[in-house]
Amino acid sequence: MPRRKKTFACGHKGYGQKCHRCAQAKALKDMVVRSLEEKRIQKREWESTFDRDPIDLRDLPDHVVEKARNIINGLVNNKNYREFGGKRLRHNRQVISIPVTRNYRMICHENGSTMIPQAVLSHEDYNVCKPGG
Repeated sequence: MPRRKKTFACGHKGYGQKCHRCAQAKALKDMVVRSLEEKRIQKREWESTFDRDPIDLRDLPDHVVEKARNIINGLVNNKNYREFGGKRLRHNRQVISIPVTRNYRMICHENGSTMIPQAVLSHEDYNVCKPGG
């Protein structure tokens, strides 16, 4: 006698004890929900790191934020700005420009022997705001 397919409560037909099609769809949905929750947690953790920064880095791309933090930590640990490729501006020798990436610059002011970061600007904004350039 041939096997007969059952009709499950969901409306699907099959031979097993449960509907494997619905079980697979539920497992996929659960995985997506877990993935979204993990992303939300990571985003909250990333957003909380901005509170410790001495300057506002929120609107910058992630890789620029990481490089800017690396430069800031180096300056805090008394590394010379020239190790990061920084240069003094001609119009005001107290202002130092440090390239963060090809498209971003960090502006710092020298206060005695310490560097005080002021802002990280895109290359376009930097070219507009620097006087005498």
